[in-house]
Parts: sequence; structure tokens; C-alpha cells
Amino acid sequence: MALFGNAHTINPATAQQDYERLLGQGEQVHAAFLLIRDTILFTDRRLILVDKQGITGKKTEYHSVPYRSITHFAVETAGTFDLDAELKIWISGNATPLQKTFTKGVDIYEVQAILTQFVAR
Repeated sequence: MALFGNAHTINPATAQQDYERLLGQGEQVHAAFLLIRDTILFTDRRLILVDKQGITGKKTEYHSVPYRSITHFAVETAGTFDLDAELKIWISGNATPLQKTFTKGVDIYEVQAILTQFVAR
């Protein structure tokens, strides 16, 4: 169980405004999660991972994953003693999945539904 670094939900409209420079014309943020300094955005076109780097967090990497590149994904719900839910995403060409941890307050089923909506097109 991770004590720090767990994601929690942020308002998609706020994320839309905060990251408008990253978004294509007409692209909409459907869900967003904050992970200490990093952010995960689910748009109608892709998954965007915002990775703040270094001690100050001034250097930032923006990782864009088109939904068509996701080969499969898995979610693990929170338990009685393990209060975190996990999301694993496998991207075409990578054997190791992207892995993100969410607090118990995040509806991991909502995260799964968003991915299903866009990946299963």
C-alpha cells in the first residue's frame, strides 16, 4: 500500500483549462486525476500522462498515448487492508505496463468504463 503518490479525481473542466495548450482542436477532457505533481488526463482522443520531473518540478514530460495503441488494461480494486486501486495499461510494443495507483475515493470502475469506451472502438 502506497502512502504517498495516490491519484485522486480532479474536475475535468479545470483540467481542460489547465492543459488547453496540449489539446487538439475540439479535444475534450472526460476525466482527470492528480498524482502528487503528475496528472493523468483521459480525453476523447488519447490518454495524456503529465510527468513533473526533478526536485522543483519545472521540467515536465508530456506522454501522449493514442487509445488505439492500448492493447489491453487491467484494474485492481481496493481491498480491506490495501486501500489503493491500481490501473495497468499495456501499450503496443512494450512488455511492461504503465501502472498507476488510485486512492480508495476514486471509482476505479469509472476509470475502466472510460478506457472501455475509447479502447474498444
